Amino acid sequence: MSLRTSADSGPLTLFVCTGNFYRSRHAEALFNWHAARMGHPARAFSRGLLTSLVADEPTLISRDTEKRLRELGIPLDLTGPAPTQLRREDLERAHRTIALKKDEHHAMMLQSHPEWADRIEYWTVHDIDFAHPDDALPQIEAKVLELIQGLRS
Repeated sequence: MSLRTSADSGPLTLFVCTGNFYRSRHAEALFNWHAARMGHPARAFSRGLLTSLVADEPTLISRDTEKRLRELGIPLDLTGPAPTQLRREDLERAHRTIALKKDEHHAMMLQSHPEWADRIEYWTVHDIDFAHPDDALPQIEAKVLELIQGLRS
């Protein structure tokens, strides 16, 4: 079941991480699933600041993300088909932009999109080198649920 809609159907939230392979893709699918289930037109998309880091990965999405989404019953087509590099146009079309870890992504934003580095939100969800997926993915789930609950207001 595909719940993807056109970009002009509602407010867009952009999730950003390093490779657009693990954390941001999980947040995107979760957001799209919950927003659609509650009948809200908001949708999410995701991008990476350095997708070249995952260019040699044998899969197009983290196996941990894929496994967790399947456990939750969330279709994989609610996230993009492959890691996608962040572009200025993505930042311009998003109504809200959230990078998954300030300590990691603020410096990368300063380097690649300095005019946006202090205009976006930052969470603190560690990548796999600092937190096991069993800890990081539920953190993302809780934060996305907070966002979704805010849409109900």
